[in-house]
Amino acid sequence: MDMSNAVGAGLPKPSDLVPSRYAVRIGDIDVLVVSDGVLPLPTKMLGHNADPADRTAWLDDMFLPREAFDWSLNVVVARSGEQTILIDAGLGFDPDLNLPRAGQLVMRLEAAGIDLASVTDVILTHMHMDHVGGLIVEGIKERLRPDLRIHVAAAEVEFWQSPDFTRTAMPQGFPDALKAAAKRFAEDYRENLRTFEDEHEVAPGVIVQRTGGHTPGHSVVRIRSRGEKLMFAGDAVFTVGFDHPDWHNGFEHDPEEATLVRLRLLRELAASGEQLVATHLPFPSVGRVAVDGDAFRWVPAFWDY
Repeated sequence: MDMSNAVGAGLPKPSDLVPSRYAVRIGDIDVLVVSDGVLPLPTKMLGHNADPADRTAWLDDMFLPREAFDWSLNVVVARSGEQTILIDAGLGFDPDLNLPRAGQLVMRLEAAGIDLASVTDVILTHMHMDHVGGLIVEGIKERLRPDLRIHVAAAEVEFWQSPDFTRTAMPQGFPDALKAAAKRFAEDYRENLRTFEDEHEVAPGVIVQRTGGHTPGHSVVRIRSRGEKLMFAGDAVFTVGFDHPDWHNGFEHDPEEATLVRLRLLRELAASGEQLVATHLPFPSVGRVAVDGDAFRWVPAFWDY
């Protein structure tokens, strides 16, 4: 089929054919997974402590390019009772990093009919730029409610006052960009922050729980209603982590603790059978976890239209 002719005939442009939102219902809670786009990164970021030959073999087995590939950026909107909760806020825009295929959140929320002014709460799994950046785009704060509540672990806010990057393995430019984004976010939204220590119920059936590891205040969000469960795991779980949970991701500030957190969560998910969504699993990243020998297996959900 000649797509140029199809577009000329009034069908969607090719870019419009890429799915950008997927709805799930967890009991009485509506959950919408929204794509913020993709983030191209070196494949070494998947496991910088792994033998390069092992990493290449895994990439080949997954039919992925060896040098760089696109990481999904997934955000969640949950509606529980009278509250509309945005879980993470996407990358936003940083001209120095040249990432034109990311930072799509606001446009895609609007396409889904979600008005920014309707958001009552924001939960941040952590304060990396691809999780807070959407809130510091010019003109966005003015479109949000003045009484917006932003829930984030106290340990995370404290960490970004003087962040330590000595154990990360990021591409050049990222540490400075991350520090700048976290600093601006804290300054812009200081009055909106609602910090917690270990666990906090944001809305009925929506609980944020600090895990640490990826960052000191990294948290996961547990959504539970009428016996159904879904976990938004933020950056605790990456695609390679099912096969190689001991591989260190380049953005992890404490790789050993992050490995322990990942193993604990994957074991819990495999035992419970609850659904999993994570920031960097392929969109829409809805699926479950199964045990596969000494490792794990990702079981994507069949799309329900």
